[in-house]
Amino acid sequence: MNLKVDPGELDRILATQLFVGWAGERGGKPKRLGWWETDLIDEAGGGDLIARLASKTHAWASLELVREAARKVDASARGKHGHPDSLRTLFFLGFEVDEKLADRLAELKRQGKPPEESLPLPYKLASNFDPGKFGEVLAKGGLSSFEKVPPVGRQLTGKLPGSLDEKVAKLASALLPLANEYPLPFFKVGS
Repeated sequence: MNLKVDPGELDRILATQLFVGWAGERGGKPKRLGWWETDLIDEAGGGDLIARLASKTHAWASLELVREAARKVDASARGKHGHPDSLRTLFFLGFEVDEKLADRLAELKRQGKPPEESLPLPYKLASNFDPGKFGEVLAKGGLSSFEKVPPVGRQLTGKLPGSLDEKVAKLASALLPLANEYPLPFFKVGS
């Protein structure tokens, strides 16, 4: 199957993933959600090291690294399910989509523009973290209903959305209410 995805849709998904990746960092000041053990954006923390190592692409490198940290936490949480590949999450939308997202991210980095100019990010990620504003951004598409499935996460109820944009919006909104640990919102696909 050769999935066709509009670059604008990929950009919106990447913006959501990078936004959640940034918010999920444990380090940094002010404190953010603490879902992954990183401090890669904060200029007074790991962001400084990355800026010295990759002076031209440090903004992209930092965001790509927090996205990867989030993907690893997501994969670990999915691994608690008997059929992890049957779950669709904010950071695992299926192999083909994930490959297209990686290709698009590489393409955007090569263009040489900063992330804020290339992606529809909700606000400047170097700014102070405000959980209320973060929640407002996630809830824009309406709150998702879910059932808790210990120890896996939050299984979204209702019909699986047809469009990737809608799927990602629902998965992002299911991060609310915010939890101390990454809550792994997911759709189950297949049997």
